[in-house]
Amino acid sequence: MKRRIYWLMPDPASARRAMHDLVQARVDAAHIHFAGPEGMDMRGLHAANAWQTSDVVHAAESGLVIGSAVGCAVGLVAALLFPVLGEAPEWGTAVLLAVLGGLVGAWSASMIGISIPSPRLARFDGAISRGQILLMVDLPPSRVPAIVALLQSSHPEARFGGEERLVPALP
Repeated sequence: MKRRIYWLMPDPASARRAMHDLVQARVDAAHIHFAGPEGMDMRGLHAANAWQTSDVVHAAESGLVIGSAVGCAVGLVAALLFPVLGEAPEWGTAVLLAVLGGLVGAWSASMIGISIPSPRLARFDGAISRGQILLMVDLPPSRVPAIVALLQSSHPEARFGGEERLVPALP
C-alpha cells in the first residue's frame, strides 16, 4: 500500500526542479506525476495520465459489481425458467452470464469513467486553472515524512496539498 502526496507548484520551472530533486532522492520517476492546465508545456515532467486524472478505476469497479449482479440475476432466471438440456436448472448458465455481465459492465463503465475528472483532484481545479502545476508522488508510508521535509526545505514556493492512502490499480 502506498501514500500519495500532493504539492502545488507555481510554474513549470519549479516543477522541473522538484522532479530533479525527487529523482535525486531516489524516488522512481514512474511514481511522480504532474497535472497542469491544458496546453501548458510539460517538457521534462512526467505528465499524469488517465489513471491519475480520471475516474476510470472507480467506474470500472462499479460497472463490474453492477454488471455481475445483473448478469447473475438474468442467469438465474434463464437457468431456472429456460433450461437448454432437460428439465434441471443449468447453474453454469447463471455463472457464465454473471461473468459476462461483470466484464461488459466493467468495460462499458470504464469507457464513461475515463471522460470524468477524478473527484480526488477536484479540490485542485481552481489552482490548476490559474496556471499552477499539481505534483503527485506515490510513496511507501515510511518515505513520506522525509520527502515532505525535502520538498518543504528546497521548494518554499510550493504549497503542500495533502496526503492520502492509495491502493494503486496497477503496480
